[in-house]
Amino acid sequence: MAIVKMKRIRLIALAGDRDALLSELLHVGCVEVREPEGGLADGDALLHRDVSALADARGDLTGLQHAIEVLNKYAPQKKGLFTPRARIREAELLDGAARQAALDKAEEINGHARAIGQLNARETRVHADRLALEPWAGCDVPLEVKGTAKTSVLLGAVPNTVEFSALTGALDEAKAAAEVRELSADREQRYLEVIVHNDSRQQALDALRAFGFSFAQLKDLTGTAQENIRALERELNEIDKQRNAEISAIAKMGPCLDELKTGLDRVEQVIATESAKERLLTGGSILYLEGWASVPEIPALEKALAKFDCAYELAEPEKEEYPEVPVELRNGKLVRPMNMVTDMYSLPAYGTVDPNPLMAPFFIVFYGMMMADMGYGLIMMILSAVILLKAKPNGATMRYMIPLMGLCGISTFIWGFLTGGFFGDLIPQMRGILTGVDPESVPLWSLFSPLDDALAVLVGSLVLGVIQIFTGMIISMVKQIKRGETVAALCSEGAWFAVFILAGAGFAIGKLSWGLIAGLVILVIANAYGKKGFGIITGVFGALYNGITGYFSDIMSYSRLMALMLAGAVVAQVFNKLGAITGNVVTFFIIAMIGNALNFALNILGCFVHDMRLQCLEFFGRFYEDGGKPFRPLNINTKYVDIEK
Repeated sequence: MAIVKMKRIRLIALAGDRDALLSELLHVGCVEVREPEGGLADGDALLHRDVSALADARGDLTGLQHAIEVLNKYAPQKKGLFTPRARIREAELLDGAARQAALDKAEEINGHARAIGQLNARETRVHADRLALEPWAGCDVPLEVKGTAKTSVLLGAVPNTVEFSALTGALDEAKAAAEVRELSADREQRYLEVIVHNDSRQQALDALRAFGFSFAQLKDLTGTAQENIRALERELNEIDKQRNAEISAIAKMGPCLDELKTGLDRVEQVIATESAKERLLTGGSILYLEGWASVPEIPALEKALAKFDCAYELAEPEKEEYPEVPVELRNGKLVRPMNMVTDMYSLPAYGTVDPNPLMAPFFIVFYGMMMADMGYGLIMMILSAVILLKAKPNGATMRYMIPLMGLCGISTFIWGFLTGGFFGDLIPQMRGILTGVDPESVPLWSLFSPLDDALAVLVGSLVLGVIQIFTGMIISMVKQIKRGETVAALCSEGAWFAVFILAGAGFAIGKLSWGLIAGLVILVIANAYGKKGFGIITGVFGALYNGITGYFSDIMSYSRLMALMLAGAVVAQVFNKLGAITGNVVTFFIIAMIGNALNFALNILGCFVHDMRLQCLEFFGRFYEDGGKPFRPLNINTKYVDIEK
């Protein structure tokens, strides 16, 4: 079907039917509700934006997401690598009571998480208080005691660079009746207890300050430092007990994880509905909806709307509206995985050509040609089949990437069969170790070898490139002819087609120069058409220069097909030969598999990137018109569960 046709929908219904109407649209899943552009013309002043509970729904979503994160942290559940998603019915997904139950459990889990956060913050403060007291642990005087009637107790610190003997000597010189005791020291400070007679307190302080003495910043504590430290340690133990209790409470709720995930999907549907509500206009007793509907589902849409007292209009978009029309691509199972490529690049504009059916055979063939190994192809096919059967991926990317990997795996296997590659030359090398026969004397059957027939592979790569470029040129010509630009099509791509055909024919009959001259004449005539005076010269020269350099560089870009095929084969064979040097089957197999694993990991991504480049630059540049806006209908869209039909 390619690009799905769309119709603009305008609908007026009773405001009392709003929730039921949106529920039906959610079920049908074919209407994208948009901000009204023109509204109801003269009635605009009577309409206003509808209210919604979108903020509350998003708050519920945040709460569920946080609860799931908490469970994954404190009560992780082990699941298989390819565990499929749960399946429920649509009515169950939209069950409000089940959604509220999940929200209540999420709030309970988040309450425990908040308690843990508060305990952690409290623990941090207690640790800080304990660290602040540790330097004074050697002080056996209660901290609330500041001295006696005749003496003062001074607790303070000086920089660690201060010599203790120099400090006591300075006190003696100041004739201060004081006794200094070093309680502890670290890399930065010495912690001192100074007992001084009140009559000489000032002299002692002056002497101490000369060495950078600063008073201890202790809180209003009672008891000795050791007593306070022990009290803080008891508090830390109590905090740890409380935290463990909260963690245990969360762990007991671990089995609720699936329920919370389903609840998250339930809230997502509420968010979708509430978002649509914000795009509605209401006048109290009526509501106005505007948007786009996909044509294939219009019968189902009309059947759903027949349940309500409403008036609606479905209209074909005008040409000037095409930039605003959303785009949805629908293709068969073999072509659908190509959506991954167009999604990464850009959707085609509405009313243009869907490139996926045209690109699919080239992308798959090119990928297989660059990878070209039966072993790698088998791995890709097996992985794709296992994931599709076991995990049943349905995410935005995985639902396209996994089938695409399988299709490219088939192509890789076929090209590997043609080139005689099975993890490089693994089988001949292993046979050589076991039998002593030279591996090169008994290779696997192949139609051609990337190493021995590199020139033929290069020519084949360029021929494939020419075929794809010709395909793009044909599509471009067809588009121009459909728009009534027949002369422009003949003077651009048509002229170059004539050049290639004449050059090929001239080469075939041994008259290449005559073919090139005839092609040049056609190019001059085609590019001079419609021009006058000096414009003829500039037009012809520009067309020749841009065309020759452009087509040459584009065709040469396809040499990467040969380069990657050759590189992959060489790397695999190098690792196989390194393993064969050991002469032991076990070590050979280990080294060969490690090397092939690295080669496979590198090529599976590298081939995709280079294949993407050929499609997006060399192919799309011929005809592709991008800029399409994705179609986002009000429909059921889930992350953790699948809906049973």
